[in-house]
Amino acid sequence: MRLVLDTNIVVSGLIWGGVPRQLLDLGRDGQVTLFTSSLLLDELADVLEREKFAALLASQNITPAFLMQRYGMLTQLVQPQPIERTVRDIDDDAVIAAALAAKTEVIATGDQDLLVLHPWQGIQILNTADALALIQSKAATGSE
Repeated sequence: MRLVLDTNIVVSGLIWGGVPRQLLDLGRDGQVTLFTSSLLLDELADVLEREKFAALLASQNITPAFLMQRYGMLTQLVQPQPIERTVRDIDDDAVIAAALAAKTEVIATGDQDLLVLHPWQGIQILNTADALALIQSKAATGSE
């Protein structure tokens, strides 16, 4: 299955774990293919550099650069085309554009502005728990 993770999900998975980490692990294990774009990577780098994460990352002896490298190893980079504005936050349009470019089946997000679009042009826009359940269901039935 092809998947784009919104930045909020990537940050949660890289720093805290839980279901977002499970989605990253599925990408690491080759059970899903994770896609991103340079815009999404720029946003991730910006978020990881925020002061509110500095002490937490330092306590774990990790740096934003390390997390960026780690995430980059899990993903395939796509070059999205510009799209018409779909939501009020232009950063959310970058998620949709990446999903379109990668021809993904699913966007996993915690962003309500994106979740209300579900489904959008054949792309399921799901929270992490629903995305994980869908992936596990497809794996159990052997369907892509």
